Amino acid sequence: MRKADLINKVSEDTQIPKVDVLVTLENILKVIKNTLGEGEGVYIRGFGSFIVKKRAAKVGRNIKKNVSIVIPEHYIPAFKPAKEFVEEIKSKNIKDKDE
Repeated sequence: MRKADLINKVSEDTQIPKVDVLVTLENILKVIKNTLGEGEGVYIRGFGSFIVKKRAAKVGRNIKKNVSIVIPEHYIPAFKPAKEFVEEIKSKNIKDKDE
């Protein structure tokens, strides 16, 4: 499902105009990005947590030039689903799309 599909589905289910759903979704995503950018997490009970993980500095290799490079410590966004969310997905019979 793409963002446009999500907007259409929410609009159909709630009878809220698509434009309003789009503006709301964009604002929610912007707030999550800004909050993570400040180093804070966003916790949504029953859904999950958007957090910032710290990656330690490490030594990598540039294979083409055959040299070692130092990759500095950095932060990446991550999502940790809530226990209820995980259990709900596990309980559903999801078929593999390749079948």
